[in-house]
Amino acid sequence: MDFRFTPEEEEFRQEVREFIKQELPPDWEGGGRYPEEDDWDFTVQIRKKMADKGWLTMHWPEEYGGQAASQVRSAIFSEELTYNRTPGRDIFGVRMLGPTLMIHGSEEQKQTHLPPVARGEIQWCQGYSEPQSGSDLASLSTRAVVDGDDFVISGSKIWTSMAHRAEWIMLLTRTDVDAPKHRGISFILVDMKSPGVQVRPIINMANRHEFNEVIFDNVRVPRRNVVGEENRGWYVAVTLLDFERSGIDYSANARRLLEETLQYATETKRNGKPLVETGWVRDALADRFIECEVARLMAFNVAYMQGQGLVPNKEASMSKVFGSETVQRVTKTSMDILGMYGALDRNDKWAPLKGRIQENWMSAFSGTIAAGTSEIQRNIIASRGLEDRKSVG
Repeated sequence: MDFRFTPEEEEFRQEVREFIKQELPPDWEGGGRYPEEDDWDFTVQIRKKMADKGWLTMHWPEEYGGQAASQVRSAIFSEELTYNRTPGRDIFGVRMLGPTLMIHGSEEQKQTHLPPVARGEIQWCQGYSEPQSGSDLASLSTRAVVDGDDFVISGSKIWTSMAHRAEWIMLLTRTDVDAPKHRGISFILVDMKSPGVQVRPIINMANRHEFNEVIFDNVRVPRRNVVGEENRGWYVAVTLLDFERSGIDYSANARRLLEETLQYATETKRNGKPLVETGWVRDALADRFIECEVARLMAFNVAYMQGQGLVPNKEASMSKVFGSETVQRVTKTSMDILGMYGALDRNDKWAPLKGRIQENWMSAFSGTIAAGTSEIQRNIIASRGLEDRKSVG
């Protein structure tokens, strides 16, 4: 991996920054204030402007609405949006479903579902976890029964991010109840407007509406909506997870929070001197900045490997576990530096940094659970990594 960006990549980064500066209001709060809840129309507006520039799906092949750009260039785009807390992306459609369909989908599915994503016209969500199956995803119990040319789906999904905004959901459901649990599962695309689909909001402890429970009550879906082969959806599902776990967002978010904490520690005095001159504060900030850079390089390494046509399975898990845990360490350190004032929320006038650290600290706990827990990631790293070493030996 070359750790330097090309002049063209640096020029593109600056172009994205100028776009963000032009499009966002001067007093923009952004990520952590969840504009997709408060001003969804603005989110869609920004998304379509980015789509018009070809940025949403720039790493896709041109035939599906992309620019055949490098994965590194796409990661630069994502990094800038996350760091600047810019709305507009649909990571479910762009990062997860799109690349998965290109590998496993039929030509009809590609032509039907990829162009609307590239044009910024549609929001997707992911129907994986269930009330009784999280890390053990293969134990899911949502069922799909064949009825002529349709499947009839019954069951429920939980922790479904953006389901309250989504037009479509990529759904894992059991289509053969007699098969072993990793078999007999199908990956199906479901229109959220289908009769029998019900979305129930879940408000998390940070008082955000990201998650939902989705109920399927005898929902009819055409069998042609199955991606890949029926009863072999597990292989499609794990392909998608590799794309889900390979993001730059963890390090970008952590770095922005850490820089804000550094500014606070520089401007705030205790016992007559700035906080940043306190030994433990300096040491903690230095450690966290190093970890942010390591997480960032891990994510760019994944992007680089993808651009070389490789499948970064264990590398994606390494990036995910280290990145999500870095956000936890950064927010914990920031809370320590803010002291008791750090517990105040955004509605309190005395809250440092408008309560953002507190909100991100609470949300950081879910980061090591969503998209596969840290324990699951370490199992993947160990099993895939040791197997690679064994094959070399």
